[in-house]
Amino acid sequence: MKTILLIAAFAAGAAQADAPVARANWAVARAGDQVYTFFGLGPGKTDADIARDVHALDLRSGVWRKVGDIPVAQGRLASAALTVGGKVYLIGGYTVSARGEEVSTPEVMRFLPDSGRFATESIMPVPVDDSVALPWRDRWIVMVSGWHDKGNVADVQMYDTLTQRWSSATPYPGKPVFGHAGGLVDDTMVICDGVGADKGADGKNVFAISNECWQGTLDPQQPDRIRWRQLPAHPGAPLYRAGAVGDGGRILFAGGSSRPYNYNGIGYDKQPSEPSDAVFSFDPASGTWRSHAALPQAGMDFRGLIPLGDGEYGLFGGIRAGQQVSAGVIRFRP
Repeated sequence: MKTILLIAAFAAGAAQADAPVARANWAVARAGDQVYTFFGLGPGKTDADIARDVHALDLRSGVWRKVGDIPVAQGRLASAALTVGGKVYLIGGYTVSARGEEVSTPEVMRFLPDSGRFATESIMPVPVDDSVALPWRDRWIVMVSGWHDKGNVADVQMYDTLTQRWSSATPYPGKPVFGHAGGLVDDTMVICDGVGADKGADGKNVFAISNECWQGTLDPQQPDRIRWRQLPAHPGAPLYRAGAVGDGGRILFAGGSSRPYNYNGIGYDKQPSEPSDAVFSFDPASGTWRSHAALPQAGMDFRGLIPLGDGEYGLFGGIRAGQQVSAGVIRFRP
């Protein structure tokens, strides 16, 4: 018995280990007992610090390992990673040139954990980054709003992983946004916040955070029909690039920043953005919001929230107080 307890204690302690690299904006997905991290931004926070590697955390041993590199010419930011039908998909994102030009990328890549290889499976009809990508009924991927090259789009794009075909669903009825967050429970998704972009008098984008939350009800008999309704705003300030997930009958949100920012963490108002420690959730069954205890450490610039088991969740990497890119995992129980 003592040996078993010691092994369990060692594994729990090891699971707290930092990643081998510090990264913000990691696209993250869990497959079995492995959490995979893709792309991301290194501590220098310049275009030269945008990575294209893959790392994995084994939740049983707590050991990190480098899996390999993603077969693209440049690293990307604001991609989405998710697991559907036991397969890991890496979708979209954007590249940044040395001159600061940002271009949305269209590929849907399927990642094969056993071999560490990638296959380009499809091309998005409307390439988007900083979108919300949700797995539905272990078959579909639902992509809601996001940024396309020069502006936000209201498109809801649905990818059927069985037929490998795209369809256009009922558009997002709120203000089109990027950097929003959301989750899906059964056939109900909730999408919140993000940043809208309006044209100023000079024709340039004027960015402002949104406090809108919308609930969308999906129908497997008519996958492209979504019934949307607006929800009351969630507790606390609206957030940009929070982590979110649908799990345990609720949609859970954590972290983010109340000041929207460029990829380097500096706000569009030229002030450094600071992270939030907020945690809140929505219960579709009761239609109510709930506030939870604050995170043990504030964090921002997340691309997902991962259930770790036993009621625990993890936010991987990100930017912490003082604009520091982190290699840590913020673990918490709501």
